[in-house]
Amino acid sequence: MSTPVVVQGTAVSPPQNSVGETDTEQEQEPSKTGCKDIFFAVLFYANIIAIVTVCITYGNNESNSEQPINFDYEKYVSDAFVIGFASLIFSAGGLLFLIQYPSFMIKCGLIFSLLVSLAWTVYAFWIKEWVMGALSTLFFLLTLCYTRAVWHRIPFAAINMVTAGTAIKANLGVTIFAMFFTVLQLFWLVLWSVAFAGVYSSTYVCDNNNKCDANYGFLFLLFVSLFFTQQVLQACVHVTVAGTVGTWWVAPEESGFCSRGICNSFIRTVTTSFGSICFGSLLVAIIQALRALANSARNNGDAGFLACIAECILACLASMLEYFNKWAYIYVGIYGYSYIESGKAVMQLFADRGWDAVIADDLVGNAILLTAVVSGIIIGAITMGYANTQMSGLADEDLTIAFFVGLVIGLCICSVLLSTIASGVNTVIVMFADAPREFESNHPELSQKMREIWEQFYPGTTVQ
Repeated sequence: MSTPVVVQGTAVSPPQNSVGETDTEQEQEPSKTGCKDIFFAVLFYANIIAIVTVCITYGNNESNSEQPINFDYEKYVSDAFVIGFASLIFSAGGLLFLIQYPSFMIKCGLIFSLLVSLAWTVYAFWIKEWVMGALSTLFFLLTLCYTRAVWHRIPFAAINMVTAGTAIKANLGVTIFAMFFTVLQLFWLVLWSVAFAGVYSSTYVCDNNNKCDANYGFLFLLFVSLFFTQQVLQACVHVTVAGTVGTWWVAPEESGFCSRGICNSFIRTVTTSFGSICFGSLLVAIIQALRALANSARNNGDAGFLACIAECILACLASMLEYFNKWAYIYVGIYGYSYIESGKAVMQLFADRGWDAVIADDLVGNAILLTAVVSGIIIGAITMGYANTQMSGLADEDLTIAFFVGLVIGLCICSVLLSTIASGVNTVIVMFADAPREFESNHPELSQKMREIWEQFYPGTTVQ
């Protein structure tokens, strides 16, 4: 008898190959106990300690007229939490709307991407940037072709979202942990901003001609710290949801608002799997920091053309690594593998099933992006109104700045909370490839719908 697959402690029967026999050569190993990639977890905690130390060292420094940044830290913190609380409320509303109307939101997401592309094309020609306009026109046409090609696949994306939403509603307490990590991200943004302001003010160098340059070495370290922590917090939500949905898939009796499946998944995320999360997050953070540095150099007029090329290359690398991470983290959450093992295993799974085209269709991402943008715009408007009530008579420029600050905060916080749906959908795809029999046994109605739609749109792939 072959060894059963283990979904983080929950034993299920091994997957079968295309002819219905157990594939003993490619079956998953049981989940491994013990902490993985510990070194990267240590680096993460060192990063947190470093930023706290910087805040203590520079946060209380009195600003003088020669320093470029001077603001009231206490008021900044209090205002940030007011805006953060509003962001939480609207993000939760967006989450519920996505779950309730998946097909409608996916269609709106595709149309939204088309409209944004069209608007950018019109704007490029309006300002007489002909090269940018030509490129924007090409991108718009490609987006239009993509939309037309995938429109008929919306029902399958919708059933994936319905399945993920069903799993999340059955384990609604997982959203509390998502909010917990969202609040941590809010704390982190405030803490990092204070540290950044102090370091930037203290290291801002000006020559006799009053030309000022930032210290790119310090900026790089600060950017790495910012993106590293943000990536870790987002990945923690992803891994927690993956473990929860995986447990719901094979053991629905463990579901509930504050079920054992949710709590165990959260505990594994912040203990045994935390190092693996930090590993993948650090790789993305370094690339994002280099990209931000290139952008800063380009804006300052330093190596403008080369910085632009470097920024484009780094953006592509970051996107590729983030795409790899979102699938690797699912295996981290479900089976407890290390980061490298998880990445290899999940990509091998899709290759064996012939699902490369399936995972390339990210229709749910457009719907989530639209929801996050709408929430961000609402938060931006609230921030602008709040700023106007706190300080009457503000100039239009100040109100515009307040709007964009609220927009960024809303987008950051909403993206973390809405990632529960994205994580759930990705986990559903992985589990549908890895354990379809358990899905049919435990959730027959959803399984039947998914199989019917699957056979209609992906007839050449394997589901056994």
